[in-house]
This record gives sequence, structure tokens and C-alpha cells, in this order.
Amino acid sequence: MHDERRTANLLGAASLGLSDLLLAGAIAAAGTSGSGAAALVVLYTDAGLSVTELGRCIGLTQSAAARMVDGLERQGLVRREATRGRPVALHPTDLGRQTARNLLASRSDALTAALQHLDGIEQAQLGALLSKLLTGLCRRPGDAARLCRLCDRGTCVRNSATCPVGQADREQRARQEQDGG
Repeated sequence: MHDERRTANLLGAASLGLSDLLLAGAIAAAGTSGSGAAALVVLYTDAGLSVTELGRCIGLTQSAAARMVDGLERQGLVRREATRGRPVALHPTDLGRQTARNLLASRSDALTAALQHLDGIEQAQLGALLSKLLTGLCRRPGDAARLCRLCDRGTCVRNSATCPVGQADREQRARQEQDGG
């Protein structure tokens, strides 16, 4: 008989263990906080966001995001660029882009090592299950940015695959538009 509580508990422990592993690697690779590391990855793939937009993507208030961006700017990882009619746009510097690439490589290495305990069939099964789980975690339009803040976004769409989080976000947005709001 399946023990749902045990499975949930195992998922929690695995999630926390992987999170600790990934954050430690991200912080080491970026030389900044976990939020700073996430900001670099987001800006690497979506340069030009405002401080407020970036904060929303990584789960920070506008004031906390502004302080974090100040720190990234002092480190030479991000630069502010004035734009006409819009808030100041944020862009990674060359050093910021290289740091983001290093961070993503470190993340990939850690996750690949964690998967070595599973054979190919188990990895494929886990991939399908994680896609379903992530779809369920994307509950509101905009959740995708937060869920994927440390993702190597190109990996999920390689070989014409569809990112489950991006697809769930598009479906949420379509439902919201259909419901009139």
C-alpha cells in the first residue's frame, strides 16, 4: 500500500537537500547571495528588466531588489541603463554574463551528479513526474519566472521539447484572459 505521507516526506527531504546543494554552488559560483545569483541568471536570459520586474521574478520586494542590484553593480556584475519612457533597465556586464554561465554550469554539474544514482529509465520516469509536479506548482500567471529563476532555460526546450512550467504559465494566462481578468 502506498504511504502518501512518506512520499511527501521523502520529497521534502530530497528538495531541501538539492536546494542546499544548488544554493551553495550558486553562491560560490556567483560570489553573491542566492537572490543575487538568481538575478544574474534571470538577467542573462532576459536582460533589460527593471528593478521591480527583476524583484518580482526572484521573489523580492522592490526595495530589497534595489539593494541587491546595488550590490551586484558594486561587484561589476550588473549595470543600469537609462531608457526612454521606462524605468531603468538592468543588464549583466561581461563579467555578469560569465558569472551566470559559471553558475549554470555548476548547477548542471551538481544536478547531473545527483541523478547518477538513477539508471536511464528511472531518470526518464523522474523527468515525466517532475514535469507533472512543476505544472501543478505553477498556479498563477507569473509563477514561471519565480519557479525557473535558477534554470538553464535553453535546456528545457532543447530538441523541440516544451518546458512544463512555461506551458503551464501560458495556460494560466489564457484562462485568466478568458475569464476576463
